[in-house]
Amino acid sequence: MTMRQRTLSRCMRHALFGGAALFVCALWSAGAKGADQDTGNNPPATKPSTSKSAPDASQAKQLGNITVTAQSRTQQMEQVPIPLQILTAAQINTQAATDLSKISLFVPGLVVDGSQPTQPSYSLRGISTSDFGIGTESAVGVYIDGVYAARSGGALLAFNDIDRIEVLKGPQGTLFGRNAAGGAISIVTNQPSDKFEGKVIVRFGNDGEKYENALLNIPLNKDMALRISVLDNQSDGWIKDQANGQHYGKNDDWGSRFVYRWNITPDTTLLWSWDHERLNQPPQPAIGLVALSNNTYQRPPYPPNPETYINPLTAPLYNDATQAAEWRHFDGSTLVIDHSFPWGSFTSTTAWRHFNTFNDEDNDGTDHIVSYLDTANIEHNNSYYQEFKLSGDNDLMDWVSGISAYSEQARQTSEVNTNTYSLDTLAQNVDGLGLPLTEITQGLQALGLPYNLLGDSWREQINNVGHFKAYAAFGDVIWHISDDFDLTTGLRYTEDQKYFTWYTPLRQATAFDQTVAELVNSGIVNLLPPQAQEALGAFGSNVIFPNAVGQWVQAQHSWHDFSPRAVASYKFTPNVMGYVSVTKGYKAGGYNSLQVGSLYAPEKVWNYEGGVKAVFPDYNLMVNASAYYYRYSNLQSSVLNPNFSGSGVPFYTVMTSDQHAHGLDFETQWQPVNALRLNFTSAYIDSTYIQGTSTSGVSLDGQPTGEPFFSATAGLDYTWFGVYNGNLEFNMQYAYRGPTRCNADSGFQGTCLTTPLFSVGTSTQRTDARLDWHTPDQRWGVAFYVNNMFNKRYVVSIGNDSTNDFGTPYAVITPPRVYGIELRTKF
Repeated sequence: MTMRQRTLSRCMRHALFGGAALFVCALWSAGAKGADQDTGNNPPATKPSTSKSAPDASQAKQLGNITVTAQSRTQQMEQVPIPLQILTAAQINTQAATDLSKISLFVPGLVVDGSQPTQPSYSLRGISTSDFGIGTESAVGVYIDGVYAARSGGALLAFNDIDRIEVLKGPQGTLFGRNAAGGAISIVTNQPSDKFEGKVIVRFGNDGEKYENALLNIPLNKDMALRISVLDNQSDGWIKDQANGQHYGKNDDWGSRFVYRWNITPDTTLLWSWDHERLNQPPQPAIGLVALSNNTYQRPPYPPNPETYINPLTAPLYNDATQAAEWRHFDGSTLVIDHSFPWGSFTSTTAWRHFNTFNDEDNDGTDHIVSYLDTANIEHNNSYYQEFKLSGDNDLMDWVSGISAYSEQARQTSEVNTNTYSLDTLAQNVDGLGLPLTEITQGLQALGLPYNLLGDSWREQINNVGHFKAYAAFGDVIWHISDDFDLTTGLRYTEDQKYFTWYTPLRQATAFDQTVAELVNSGIVNLLPPQAQEALGAFGSNVIFPNAVGQWVQAQHSWHDFSPRAVASYKFTPNVMGYVSVTKGYKAGGYNSLQVGSLYAPEKVWNYEGGVKAVFPDYNLMVNASAYYYRYSNLQSSVLNPNFSGSGVPFYTVMTSDQHAHGLDFETQWQPVNALRLNFTSAYIDSTYIQGTSTSGVSLDGQPTGEPFFSATAGLDYTWFGVYNGNLEFNMQYAYRGPTRCNADSGFQGTCLTTPLFSVGTSTQRTDARLDWHTPDQRWGVAFYVNNMFNKRYVVSIGNDSTNDFGTPYAVITPPRVYGIELRTKF
């Protein structure tokens, strides 16, 4: 015992000044422990967390007794000194959620926008990076079975055999690495078991909803098992285009998952999984806000007047994007090999991810040819990940250390499609040049010349290629200072290497160029007035992406970072723990895909937090609370630029700013009687800019970032036992998110607006309910469910990317109430 005390004291002196010695100390301590075991002074150590020895999370109950791996160790939730909220498989199924965006409102502080599943955005505690360009990455890391989902195109997948979701609030740079500066979302799937089982869930709902999910777990022999799950989610859509009858808001998603487990030896386990998803549905609907006639050649009034905007919640939909579609093909494979030693375990994780995505959407909210505008995002991505991890525990410490390497190859095409009618509108509204192409065409036809420069398609694009690599080494030790006091020290070193290119080809306008060539070859162009000749010359090159046309522009940079954490936790009683922590988060630097030659420095955040976690078994009550302050440097935010590249066409670019916030998180669960469970979770945050300038040049210093002050969720679950030889369970959940805190740039960004008929940025509410009958063994079940019971509808945002050029603002709105019946069986 004396030797152990000396080992601890030596390691502690190094650890308190950094984590560089963590790995050495851990191995030293492991050796010391081994020596003790050889002399028989101590019993064998409990094996560290592996897939074989981990408790069955499906058997865990409420009130904190949930197994999590938030600290790369298997622990009970109430033992983890990190603010986190757990979504269990039961909660996901209760609310009939098909992906994280459908349930994120019930995690206060978390916002997942899944209106475009190939371009989702994540926000946690007010920190977000909505840019989906391959040059930047999200500040909220998404991890599936420990593997980072780097690119947004593959970060929001359909739920398929999920065990739980751990939402870790605050920077997680030490444990999870780069790009978890705002927090981390860890999605954990189920592993094959030694018991034969199967499950089928079928749902039928409004708007033609048909959802099927099937699972089969097959023990192949005493050492092998296979788990297969498939899902299919289809619906007819909740809004119809009034011009062409196309339905938007559809579901068309199919996925499959295969997991194979092989216990190679009693101490060695192999897990191999394969995931596949195919998504194919209409894009996000854009509802126009300006009332127009049925004459598709009518130009909208310019500039538009918000006082005359129609209500998008009741307005008809007119979208005319010719390639309108959103699809994704995703494949991923993960191989995990885990070997247990007497002193700990070694885990190797090898992963590969591949996806192709396409998203073409209407950006003017009309079917008028004179304001036609659609944009497309096309991506191709391959990524590889390798991690080696050692972990162990003894009387002195629980430790984990490892190294990792990440490689990604990404290609992206950002495409704008319009026509020469719309370019005339742009020339009139932005440049004050009248309608040059219309005037030239009318003049030629007045002379009896059969030339028409109007209605020709026009395409511009920027092509990006990125090659990214990241390497990391990390160590994290929970030092058991006493039976009640633990001190955690950790450090991760990360190096990022990024190579990025931009290429802007000459615009594609084949029919227009043909007509101009005929005018030149015939000599007619020389007869035109000088102003007309100048106008034709101006349309000879790019209008929307005018910079570096035909040139390859490349950039190459590398960054490195040390992300430490220190956590002190004390057990006041066996069931009450308090903690204080200091953690650092880091997000790699990057590039703006649409801004040729741009460069953004890395983001860094320091977070200071204190909290308490308590379980009162006598009262079946759990209470968690925390208070925090963070300071965020160089946050990269995707914002609308009013005059991008000098073209007059607004586009989303990246703004950097410094921010800080203080806030409170609170969670409680109470089961006063066996039949009733109650829950309440809330978050308060005051987030403001320290320094920032909007794309329009307005200073945002000291102003709110937009994050609401308050959000909360509350719910109850009541069970009547012995109803028709089964149990009847009623569940109701309510979620509230406060109004947006507007700043000087909110109006142009479309997040705050008040008109006579509607408002943007108001508080939002949602109530979900479910009545479920099932047999006591859950073999059979039937349920009636309704999401958004009171049909609360909101205008999420205003799309102003075509407001200041075509005069065609449009709105994005929330879908209506969803309800249906669920049938399921388990065997």
